[in-house]
Amino acid sequence: MANDQAIQAFQAALRGKLVQPGDAGYDDARALYNGMIDKRPRFIARCVDAADVIAAVNFARGAGLLVAVRGGGHSAPGLGSCNDGLVIDLSQMRSVRVDPAQRTVRVEAGCTAGDVDHATHAFGLAVPFGIVSTTGVAGLTLGGGTGYLTRKHGLTIDNLLEADVVLADGSVVTASATQHPELFWALRGGGGNFGVVTSFLFRAHPVSMVYAGPVFWLAKDAKAVMRAYREFLPGAPEDLGTFVGLKTVPPMDPFPKEHWGQRACAVISCYNGPAADGEKAMAPLLKAVPAPIFNWMGPMPFPAINALFDPFFPKGLQWYWKGDFVQSLPDAAIDAHIAQAAEAPSALCLMHLYPIDGAVRRVAQDATAWATRDATWSMVIAGIDSEPKQAEALKKWGRAYWKAVHPFNLEGAYVNFMMDDEADGRVQATYGENYGRLAQVKRKYDPQNLFRVNQNIKPAA
Repeated sequence: MANDQAIQAFQAALRGKLVQPGDAGYDDARALYNGMIDKRPRFIARCVDAADVIAAVNFARGAGLLVAVRGGGHSAPGLGSCNDGLVIDLSQMRSVRVDPAQRTVRVEAGCTAGDVDHATHAFGLAVPFGIVSTTGVAGLTLGGGTGYLTRKHGLTIDNLLEADVVLADGSVVTASATQHPELFWALRGGGGNFGVVTSFLFRAHPVSMVYAGPVFWLAKDAKAVMRAYREFLPGAPEDLGTFVGLKTVPPMDPFPKEHWGQRACAVISCYNGPAADGEKAMAPLLKAVPAPIFNWMGPMPFPAINALFDPFFPKGLQWYWKGDFVQSLPDAAIDAHIAQAAEAPSALCLMHLYPIDGAVRRVAQDATAWATRDATWSMVIAGIDSEPKQAEALKKWGRAYWKAVHPFNLEGAYVNFMMDDEADGRVQATYGENYGRLAQVKRKYDPQNLFRVNQNIKPAA
């Protein structure tokens, strides 16, 4: 543990603020997105630049402290914090610089997807991120990144051109296809195992106005909708990002009051193009199913669809997530999903199936650490509620749901949908044949496993 002299030296080396227990603002600084998780770090270094990150890494290593790294702070299992250690908090590092001529975007590691959307939309561009604008860019990217633009433009990591990384020894490197290529390979899906990324350079794509929004059916039509969606997806144009989910109609405006609190099936889509083309793209699905209770698809700016669900998921809710990769969706699996969704203990609980097809499949399985390019969907089951007393019910439901549908699914899961109570072997199963190579990269860049508050890849022996 660091002595007072070392702590004072560390404070003096920071342009940002060092927050400790007892300081004003400590509880705010340590609060996590997932209110189910409560951690009390010994130090929180609120870094403002790469030099601060270097100082923090060197301090932690020298003091033998456990290290957690927080980017946008959206981690479901609370991996952006730790007990009794040092949190390297990047949330003050929010610069975004767009190069419209090159169609690239330089993004600091504390940014959210919404920060980037705001900057790129002015130039008619977007980077493929997720479906919630408050999601942190760093964690999303390092885990892989799936969202509305994935079918046409690939995973977030397929659009990453380089990353600046502070390594465990305090040195700084730029990882790209030509510099530290093995590290660059590992960063694309291998999580925060290899260092602290301080900035990312992404390729951006022309995206401006889109035809997007949710379509909801009552649960009695869920089987018909899920079967139709299953058949529709392979032939849908790649400009249409579309996922299916089992949910509850939120008991609040602007949802139709007569349907508040009713179980539902939803297809939520985003077509990158004119509304007329989007309507044409959706028509085969909508013609194959009963009439929905509402169809709120319409033209909107791309940042609007990415932020559409933000009001439902403020910081501090209770969250319990379970994930799987899914290759096929037989009728028996659909039946299991519907049965489990009907038991949801709160109105915010959900299951989503995000497509893994199109451009994702055009990248070789071993081209990045993210290994499951032959899946069809990435599934997430999320137990969510505002009440802490619901925590155990959310866990019980999530685990039972996952147990019921997992026999239909692949062994691994998207690492960003995994909690920290997963069974041994889940991380290895997720990376498959890439795991051994990741362990070798870990041995080279973080041989002492300094960065282990994550879905951890241990250094090769």
